[in-house]
Amino acid sequence: RSFRIWTAALAVVVLAAMVFLVFYLVSVFKRPDYDVIVVGTDPEGIAAAVSASRNDLKVLLVDGYGREKVGGLMTLGWLNTLDMNYTPARVDEQGNLLYFNKGIFKEFFDRIEGTSFDIQTAENIFMEMIESEKKLTLLMNAHQIEPIVKDGTVTGIRLTKADGTNAEYTAGAVIDATQNGDMAAMAGVPYTVGREDLGEADKRMAVTLVFKMGYVTDEIWKSMANHPDTKADQHSIWGYWEMWDYPSSNPERVRMRGLNIGRQNDGTILINALQIFGIDPLDPESVKEAFEIGKREIPLVVQYMKEHFPAFSNLELIDVAPELYVRESRHMEGEYRLSIVDLLDNRIFDDRIAFGSYNVDIQSTSIHDQGSVQLKPIQYSIPFRSLVPKSIDGLLVVGRAASFDSLPHGSARVIPIGMATGQAAGVAAKIARKHGVTFRELAYDEKLIRELQDTLVSQGVDLDPVEFEMPDYASHPAYRGLKAAVSMYMAVGGETNNFALDAPSNVQRFNNHMRQLTKVHPDVFDGNPEHVLWKFAEPLKTPVSLDIAERFLQSIIPVKEGTSPPALTDLVRAETLEMIRDESAITNGEAYLIIADVVESLAGVVYD
Repeated sequence: RSFRIWTAALAVVVLAAMVFLVFYLVSVFKRPDYDVIVVGTDPEGIAAAVSASRNDLKVLLVDGYGREKVGGLMTLGWLNTLDMNYTPARVDEQGNLLYFNKGIFKEFFDRIEGTSFDIQTAENIFMEMIESEKKLTLLMNAHQIEPIVKDGTVTGIRLTKADGTNAEYTAGAVIDATQNGDMAAMAGVPYTVGREDLGEADKRMAVTLVFKMGYVTDEIWKSMANHPDTKADQHSIWGYWEMWDYPSSNPERVRMRGLNIGRQNDGTILINALQIFGIDPLDPESVKEAFEIGKREIPLVVQYMKEHFPAFSNLELIDVAPELYVRESRHMEGEYRLSIVDLLDNRIFDDRIAFGSYNVDIQSTSIHDQGSVQLKPIQYSIPFRSLVPKSIDGLLVVGRAASFDSLPHGSARVIPIGMATGQAAGVAAKIARKHGVTFRELAYDEKLIRELQDTLVSQGVDLDPVEFEMPDYASHPAYRGLKAAVSMYMAVGGETNNFALDAPSNVQRFNNHMRQLTKVHPDVFDGNPEHVLWKFAEPLKTPVSLDIAERFLQSIIPVKEGTSPPALTDLVRAETLEMIRDESAITNGEAYLIIADVVESLAGVVYD
């Protein structure tokens, strides 16, 4: 009897061990619910999901903003005008537009009305793309999505469905296509916000509330297009620069700029021009405030346009967009962070997955500036490394929250580039799974990068750079200094890249440079140059001598008590001083060289 009892007990123990082993093996070797989860149904996310599905991966495309329709910024933010990345030729002999990347973006662009489009058309195209993929599942109107992170790797997501039930989904990879890089931030990926990388964490580009006006006939459209100094095609109008003078009812928080007008198929137009300042896109209460500000101001704007522009006199305000057009929030830190020098230099990376050429469009951050076009690239590339976040595996970030410094983000943030990064991410997920590597390992494997690029090319993406001549500024003796000045947002060239390197600097401008130095490198430069500026009656008309430059620099360099500030000759290269043609009146280019040398000497930073 005792033997039977022991035998039975042993059998129970063995059975329990076997059950535990089975559960353990299942947990270890269980196939994820999906090969890829894409979070965010903006155009970038749709491109990523469709790309992954076409590469034979099981995909979940999910949106966590409580949305009920796909398309995001296009269909809910009503941004219906595309900022295109044209090649240097722009059009071929037949008049066809020549633009970079193509691929899935081209499939979309070929089916819309033009450079501006009807938002219902866009939604229909996106839904057809999604529904045509049998391995792609769409989950809309979810809430509270967050990544599941285990041992530094994103392994899936958890969320609340529209019906209030909670769910978890595992995946071999997650692609963050949210506008603000939400998944990456929650997973612990480092990032900067707004102009934090320039020492101005509280500054970010204005948000816009797009509004709709109705009863636009063909005759009215033609009349609108004929307004002085205004450009137009069949679907887009941009101009009406007089709107900069619109008398805002809340001048510290909202103003108008020139109009970007996109035509719809139902006799309406969408207007992107209202700038709202001081809004934190990461704070729901601040976003709510933006809507309140916009909804108060837009009727006044419409009345002003009706009174001042005859073409608008019979139009009426129909509605405002259900979502804000947010230009800037988080900038993720990846394996490579795209710099403004990359655009200035028109760099082509070995691991390129997309090209850009759109203006570096730095929108206003407050009522006190009108923004700028910092420069016009000819052709620069987006490296795959800029999609791979630092320190976290199993995750890629696409769209405007990818690893771009705040200044190049002014160009790289546009939707056509975002869709190209999305398509590349979908292919990368396939290659990483096929070879059993992380995205980080893929990024530094030349053979796998070539496979990524070849696959993209086979699927309609153009990754061959075009031939072009570098701009004149690149061969200027002061180019090294220009790189530093552009990187610290001291130099603006506009759409013609006219940086006026040989023009004389002046005391006011040099003072502004010094103030910018104290923002970008506050640990090194912390004085007040205004004490020098006040000594000049007409600073805008006073040239900068080497002596004046030295006094300005010494005013922002801290020194220990009882010691003298460093002389200019102690901080600036001898070759720089030898290049200066007139020590009593240095040029902009010479000033930039001096500043570059001082930053290298004291901060140890070389902008290249």
